[in-house]
Amino acid sequence: MAGRINRAVHLGLGGVLALAVMAGMAGAQEPAKHFLWKVTASTGAEAYLLGSVHVLTPAFYPLDPSIDRAFASSKVLVEEVDLDEMTNPATMMGLVAKAMLPDGQTLDQVVAKDTFEAVRARAESHGVPLMLLQRMKPWMAAVTLTTAVLTRAGFDSSLGIDKHFFDRAKAADMPRRALETVTYQFDRLDGLGATMQEASLKAMLADIEVQAGNIEVMAGAWKRGDAATLERLLHEGFTDAPELAERLLYERNRNWVPHVERCLNEDARCFVVVGAAHLVGPGSLVELLRERKLSVVQQ
Repeated sequence: MAGRINRAVHLGLGGVLALAVMAGMAGAQEPAKHFLWKVTASTGAEAYLLGSVHVLTPAFYPLDPSIDRAFASSKVLVEEVDLDEMTNPATMMGLVAKAMLPDGQTLDQVVAKDTFEAVRARAESHGVPLMLLQRMKPWMAAVTLTTAVLTRAGFDSSLGIDKHFFDRAKAADMPRRALETVTYQFDRLDGLGATMQEASLKAMLADIEVQAGNIEVMAGAWKRGDAATLERLLHEGFTDAPELAERLLYERNRNWVPHVERCLNEDARCFVVVGAAHLVGPGSLVELLRERKLSVVQQ
């Protein structure tokens, strides 16, 4: 169960903290070549959905030409958030405040003794200052330690798919839209109950050593367009964590449907980049758009 909850947390983070690396479309068909879908309305209006891996290595670039061609044919970039928010001092101060425990509280006071001792051991082995973790809420401590593992493995959020296309759109003065705010994303995690927060932290500590290997496997599957493999990993991750699935995936997928429909109604030729976990299986953005009688075909 621990490993499943841990994987679910990472799968569901989306753009929140540039840690999600998952999934695609359900189905028994052979994997398609790319993690890219074309959405077509009855009017002929089109949009693209690209599943994002939010942390990558230089080895994943350049991207396949078909992805670049889809982007070049688009007029509006739509992503989960406006990444410029992450460089806004006022916004970042507010996010840091959400992630920190109230004055007078420390992590060792809000989690079980064995959990904190595991945090201490992992912090020492991965070069993360324990004093920093002591001020964090359990969910943020889990994210911080996981980030350290990914960084050591060579994965970098500055090389994520969402960041790549955000920078390209900004340089080309391409119109950009955001599906939600960074604050809303943080609230998906900050709103978890104390029990689930500690459970996610304990799960991360239990299998932290395999996280880098998992990320490499999942990122490789993304590159191959292997939606079936990523879907399987996603559903395994959320089996024991329905609250996480609702808060981190399904609620947000439902919220995004009108944004994609707006693109089609305006014939804006949108290039929509979201965490790849949002494009998989039951309740995914792909499925919800198909329920709206739209054609959604993996490219």
